[in-house]
Amino acid sequence: MFIKFHRFDAKLPKKLLKRKMQLAITALGNHKSNFIAEILPAVRDCKCNILEIRSSRLAQSTAAYLLISGNWNQIAKLESTLDIIQKRLDIKIHILRPDQKDKPKECIPYSLETISLDRDNVTESITSFLFDREIDIEEISGSCYQAPYIQTSVFSTKFVILIPPQLHLLTLREEFMDFCDQLNIDAILEPIKR
Repeated sequence: MFIKFHRFDAKLPKKLLKRKMQLAITALGNHKSNFIAEILPAVRDCKCNILEIRSSRLAQSTAAYLLISGNWNQIAKLESTLDIIQKRLDIKIHILRPDQKDKPKECIPYSLETISLDRDNVTESITSFLFDREIDIEEISGSCYQAPYIQTSVFSTKFVILIPPQLHLLTLREEFMDFCDQLNIDAILEPIKR
């Protein structure tokens, strides 16, 4: 008896197989598991490319964020491989195929840095202020630390934001500074220069 196996991707249109796709990956696990050392070779072995990568330590955990590109077959193979890695290392991996149809918006990139006494709602208030004005947050980072000379915790944030061109910059700056004064936040809002 002769059995013929067909590749699953043989039935897919050739356009789909050749078209570059993207895969966004978030991974979270114990920092001792060194899962990054497992994910990066998997990306290479599946013949995908890393477009962006970020990793940071959060207490005893490590978080990693990757944006990967490849054709349909390569991305599908990587998704299967990541599932195996997730189960073997007992980590959390989430994947998403972002829409590539969106055209980039015309915006003005700005840097926003804040420092304030450590209060739960400061970051929430800032992000609400930005989203209410349809300002996109491209990146955000923050940390709490003990301020020198005093026994008080201070929270510092750094944002990269994209301001839509229809917003009047001077008005936005005035509104934001008034907002910061009300919450006792020290802030710097300036354009990103290359």
